[in-house]
Amino acid sequence: MIAAVDDRLTRPHWFSHESAALVWGLPLWRVPDATHVRQLGRPGTGRDRLVARHTGPVDPGQLTVVGSLPVTSLAQTMVDCARSLPPLAGLVVADAALRAGADRSSALELLARIAGRNGVARARGVIELADAGAESPGESAARFVVLRDGLPLPRTQIPVTTRLGTFWTDLGWEEWRVFLEYDGRTKYRTAEDLVAEKRRQDALVDAGCRLVRVTKEDIPRRAGLSARVLRLLPPDVPTILRPPLLR
Repeated sequence: MIAAVDDRLTRPHWFSHESAALVWGLPLWRVPDATHVRQLGRPGTGRDRLVARHTGPVDPGQLTVVGSLPVTSLAQTMVDCARSLPPLAGLVVADAALRAGADRSSALELLARIAGRNGVARARGVIELADAGAESPGESAARFVVLRDGLPLPRTQIPVTTRLGTFWTDLGWEEWRVFLEYDGRTKYRTAEDLVAEKRRQDALVDAGCRLVRVTKEDIPRRAGLSARVLRLLPPDVPTILRPPLLR
């Protein structure tokens, strides 16, 4: 769809928002209904409901080309998605953008230039909590849930030394030996994969780890995942209100 829109448009344009994220190779929580395009002026007649147009001044330093497609920069793409998407979906893009090389300070500077506009406060909260250690949308989503529900900030990709070697857990709290592992549908392709994961889990448990398995079904269940984690944390751990993630 993006390539088709690019072929059709004759005026200067750059793909933005979720469309730019796709061009950059970033994952999305959900596929968008429309192709997002940023243009300098307002389009003429012949509106297309499958094309979402964004107009207004554009910083030339935030425009580039990926492959043969004109797009907004990684930092601008992260800002646009964090402003326009729900916080969970925005965090998925922000995590992946940092992992792809986006600069967090550049993104926050872009937000500072438009302070007070719609979505800026939410975007700042999302980008400040973004973590390049998240290796999949599922890991980002699991971290979003515990952050939204006020749990302490978890680390990502934590190494744990076991009798079978060193394993990296998706995220968790090393000081309490509590770790979350996101299980995607494609993680276990063969019986050997299941056996290897069973041996890995046994080794982690033997090393004193307490594991919480997370699947996509856990994400929309309000407070279910966080309640499972809280049972494993010390009872005096304070919760932290994070308003940008509640909007």
